[in-house]
Amino acid sequence: MVRVREAAAWPRGRVERLAHRCRALEDNPWQDPAERELCVYLPHDYSESGAPVLALWDLAGFTNSGPGHLNWRNQGENLPQRLDRLIGQEKLPSVVVAMPDCYTSLGGNQYVNSPSVGHYADYLVDELVPLLSERFNVVAGREGRALFGKSSGGYGALYHAMHYPEVWGAAASHAGDAGFEWLFLPEFPNACAVINAAGGDIGRFVTEFWAKNRPDGRDFMALMVIAMAASYDPAPDSEHGIRLPFDLHTMELDPQAWARWLEFDPLHMIERASCQQALRGLLGLYIDVGWRDQYNIQYGNRRLQRRLKQLGIECRYEEFDGTHSSIDWRLDISLPFLAKALK
Repeated sequence: MVRVREAAAWPRGRVERLAHRCRALEDNPWQDPAERELCVYLPHDYSESGAPVLALWDLAGFTNSGPGHLNWRNQGENLPQRLDRLIGQEKLPSVVVAMPDCYTSLGGNQYVNSPSVGHYADYLVDELVPLLSERFNVVAGREGRALFGKSSGGYGALYHAMHYPEVWGAAASHAGDAGFEWLFLPEFPNACAVINAAGGDIGRFVTEFWAKNRPDGRDFMALMVIAMAASYDPAPDSEHGIRLPFDLHTMELDPQAWARWLEFDPLHMIERASCQQALRGLLGLYIDVGWRDQYNIQYGNRRLQRRLKQLGIECRYEEFDGTHSSIDWRLDISLPFLAKALK
């Protein structure tokens, strides 16, 4: 019988976990833990005394977090295994990869600062980036630092590339949130119905969500809408700090609240001179999306790519035959791109 499931032959790196206390997350409104771990992949030939190594930052998507990318996979590779293979095949130089834990009681966040969910941009930029530089032999400046992610993680990569150009030298977004009209508006009726089933009480819905043995897809999508509201239109004086952009009885859209959401849409951010300047200063920008994305993200990404081209901002843009799911294989393209850009 021919062996069909080959054992990995590549030199194996290792993962270290840096326990720390997050000052930026202390007293967050959901009492999510301020004690966290930063998971860090070190390549097999990592040395404290050699030349500094490039650092790539992995931003997980909604409902996931950095530690989740270490999980065993029944088919395919987890992130460390993928890195081992790419480095072993000499498609990727030896890199250090940081996998932060930015999970929340709302299922995640968008890597922005919000008084209604937590200051996760500050946590990433002001605490974790210096922590990695202090503990490991990585390139200290933005020229040796990039970030990548899928979905909410891809959005985070775009947001940080536009708002923290002094920190990040390159960015890669896989199916990152863009085009909020087609991405979020279709989810509002479901969220309205699910929250109303909890008496219209967001706190009760979130509590019941975490008490369920088997929350279903409708529950997760409603939780996502709440998380986006907390991220894009925080309302600390409202109950639970959440202000929904629609009426829970009539589904009427609040134009002012929705306008505050749109300020965070990459299609709107790209119109700001500061964001354009930040993107022009990148050493590399990579964006891709599946043309069958079930959340309609391909349309927003197409518009973003078109606008980048009109503005003369360099970007490698690709569409592939796929959906929003099971697209980790795209890292085989983006990670070498980022490393080459940083070199």
